Amino acid sequence: MTDRRAVAVGDLERRIGHTFQDRKLLELALTHASVGDGAKKAGDKVGDNEVLEFIGDRVLGLLAAEALAERFPNAKEGELAPRLNALVSRETCARVARAAEMGPALRLSASSSKIGGRETDSILAGAAEALMAALYRDGGLDLARRVFLDLWSGEFDLANQGKPRDPKTALQEWAQAQGKPLPTYAVKDRKGPDHAPVFTVAVTVVGLDPVLAEGRSRQEAEKAAAKALLEREGAGI
Repeated sequence: MTDRRAVAVGDLERRIGHTFQDRKLLELALTHASVGDGAKKAGDKVGDNEVLEFIGDRVLGLLAAEALAERFPNAKEGELAPRLNALVSRETCARVARAAEMGPALRLSASSSKIGGRETDSILAGAAEALMAALYRDGGLDLARRVFLDLWSGEFDLANQGKPRDPKTALQEWAQAQGKPLPTYAVKDRKGPDHAPVFTVAVTVVGLDPVLAEGRSRQEAEKAAAKALLEREGAGI
């Protein structure tokens, strides 16, 4: 671990108020799958955070459902579901990871880091989920709950508004308001194993430079690209 990244990892632990007993678990949670690309070619095996991300998604779902039930004890399931979806969405998880300054603590391949992976929503969101799983495994559900309520505290007001507006729809409406044709999307790259692909998609609006974004599905990458273009043009949703 480089000195700069070691400092970032230490800062992250101080920020969440927990020092990991299992250091390997923390390192695994912060390791993106891209790190293993070169090792696979050499026949080596490098652990990454994909399994923890899978577990963390479930941990987050439980904690978010629990918190919402406490806040809205008389609400019906149909009223809670959109709030839950908003709290655990990829956009929210990425925003939480960015606020917690997780990016500098991540372990990425040189190529992913070079193209801005530390600021990519899909990578940040996955790391946030993996961190929640690591906290659950290292200190139990009470610890995970405490960190969740802290890191997600600012997201509950947004969740009360229900499901976030779809970025592709927002971009389409914005483009039309500017008198431009509808945005177009093109897959520029697909990498990773079949069970965990990563798509790179470019979105183009006539008269503007295209924007690239990654996602674990084409649809997710398209949404990320649309959101990034809107933010770049000062028209974020």
